[in-house]
Amino acid sequence: MRFLVASDLHGDSYWTERVIEAFSNEKADKLVLLGDILYHGPRNDLPAHYEPKKVISLLNPMSSSILAVRGNCDTEVDQMVLKFPIMADYIYLVSGETTFFATHGHNIGPDKLPASLPSGSVLLAGHTHVACDKEICDDITGVSVRYMNPGSPSIPKENTKPSYIIIEDGIAELKAF
Repeated sequence: MRFLVASDLHGDSYWTERVIEAFSNEKADKLVLLGDILYHGPRNDLPAHYEPKKVISLLNPMSSSILAVRGNCDTEVDQMVLKFPIMADYIYLVSGETTFFATHGHNIGPDKLPASLPSGSVLLAGHTHVACDKEICDDITGVSVRYMNPGSPSIPKENTKPSYIIIEDGIAELKAF
């Protein structure tokens, strides 16, 4: 199984189209969305191509290929118009011998690891809009995990490039568009 992971589209139709192109070009089986799919949020400027209705029309035909978690900007109203579940706080993925914990990142993240995550796992989280790939260690438990954030293609922050993550056979790679 090949996964493409993206986050924080924030209703931007141009970047949603680019994510879908990457999904096709990468020959991915599942698109994992780490939340903040339609709404831009009160702290962010409007994305350049803010068209949430178009984003809905782009994603809904792919509903059987999408796994998603709820971001801090996602609501029950968003779930009413999207044809794939978005209300889970997290999902587990297993690829090869590696466990991936996918969440948005506003409640669980690199500073607050989930209690059940074993060493050697990968924490996938968005929220910060900053693409990142680094090892982190919980000082209290000693658990060491890899933290990967695909950033936000529509509103990247801290001079990071619009990016996504590809996962296959337990190997994860952060890739720029």
